[in-house]
Amino acid sequence: MIERPDYINELIKFKDKELIKIITGIRRCGKSTLMELFKNYLIKEGVTQEQIISINLEDLRYHFIQNYMDLYNYINEKLLNDKKNYVFIDEIQTIPKFQKVADSLYLNKNIDLYITGSNANLLSSELATLLAGRYIEIKMLPLSFKEYKTTVDTEDLEKVYQKYISLGSFPYTVQLEEDEIGKYLGSLYNDVIIKDVMIRKGIAEESMLKSVANFTLDNIGNILSTNNIANTMTSNGRAINIRTVEKYLEGFTEAFFLYKATRYDIKGKQYLKTGKKYYVSDLGIRYFMLGRKIGDRGHILENIVYLELLRRGYEVYVGKIDEYEVDFVAINNKGRIYIQVCETLKDNENKILKRELNSLEKINDNYEKTILTLDKMPISNENGIIVRNALEWMIDK
Repeated sequence: MIERPDYINELIKFKDKELIKIITGIRRCGKSTLMELFKNYLIKEGVTQEQIISINLEDLRYHFIQNYMDLYNYINEKLLNDKKNYVFIDEIQTIPKFQKVADSLYLNKNIDLYITGSNANLLSSELATLLAGRYIEIKMLPLSFKEYKTTVDTEDLEKVYQKYISLGSFPYTVQLEEDEIGKYLGSLYNDVIIKDVMIRKGIAEESMLKSVANFTLDNIGNILSTNNIANTMTSNGRAINIRTVEKYLEGFTEAFFLYKATRYDIKGKQYLKTGKKYYVSDLGIRYFMLGRKIGDRGHILENIVYLELLRRGYEVYVGKIDEYEVDFVAINNKGRIYIQVCETLKDNENKILKRELNSLEKINDNYEKTILTLDKMPISNENGIIVRNALEWMIDK
């Protein structure tokens, strides 16, 4: 099993706290493995196997659990009265009204509860209201570039990067031969589309759904609107209305297949409703669905930087200042950072560097401003703006 230290440390930090630990993320990103790693940690710390109750609701061994009372009764029968019980429930959203179980188990002070889900509906408004102030969400993604680097036999960051964007970042892919990975990612793509989007959203048209998915994958890093998507697809002979596009995009983001970055007016300090960017949770899926195009390299890097900012605990927006765009405005409780992403800054007259600096120089505050590039270069400072290699930034956490 690949160690996932950031996520493990997060679980350790909240161990035995009176909070439900909810782990969310796209299917097969490593949620079940994370719980196994944490259970191993508990055993090393002296917790006995009898204190651990573990259920994977997508495992046929638990087919007899059909409703929330079945789930509650199964757990209740296994509880120890005189010791702390550590309860792990995988894919809990498959059980209707599962929130009743979560709430009831939370009330038992002898239980430390951990649950996972591969759909954002796990934290629907109903559950969030019911458990307000009583849970912590751990948002899980496939392997980071730094984590992926530990699985390959080279220290050459550029070679690692090429494998990372071509073969994908799902943990299981590192166990496969390269010619097997395409089939695995194709299967995963179908599982997400059919199980996590079509079935849950009540969508009948699989072909159209996949067309919208592929269109969005082909336009990562571009400003998109539902109107733009509907019009483009209709003009290409796939007539679709705006409401249907909205439903599909909602399904993709709920399944953590796509992430949506809304726009933020830096000068006006307000969020903008029009124009969004979408990024995919794994570039390997995109590569095997679409192939790689020469003009994609900048957007691929942008996608990876976006996901890394999410991993580091930021809320990430697309910045706007006057007529200029700032790739990312990343905000957390400590403040914010501004980031421009550019595949290369090299040209004869430094026009690219000047263009990237220009957007950041328009921002009149003292928060950190950085330009990330694939160019091999030492860290430099351009009038207070840091310029550095993106791959080194990704492993320098």
